Amino acid sequence: MPEQAMELPADLQGKLPDDAANIFKAAMKSAQDDGLSEQAAMDVAWNTIKHDFRQDEHGNWHRKPDDTNQTYKGVQSGGN
Repeated sequence: MPEQAMELPADLQGKLPDDAANIFKAAMKSAQDDGLSEQAAMDVAWNTIKHDFRQDEHGNWHRKPDDTNQTYKGVQSGGN
């Protein structure tokens, strides 16, 4: 029997864009499949969303802009 589609919590419906809603549901399902409680899975899903999205003053979520100026150079100390 096909798995029933997970619903977003009522307070999130209409607030998350489709891609964020899909990420949230996938993260929550994965966490629950790993044996986490519903609350712990919800925390994982929220942390996943907060990593790539931000909430505006109206409560709607938008993808964070890419930080293209950030570099990942190591710190050099000393030298020859």
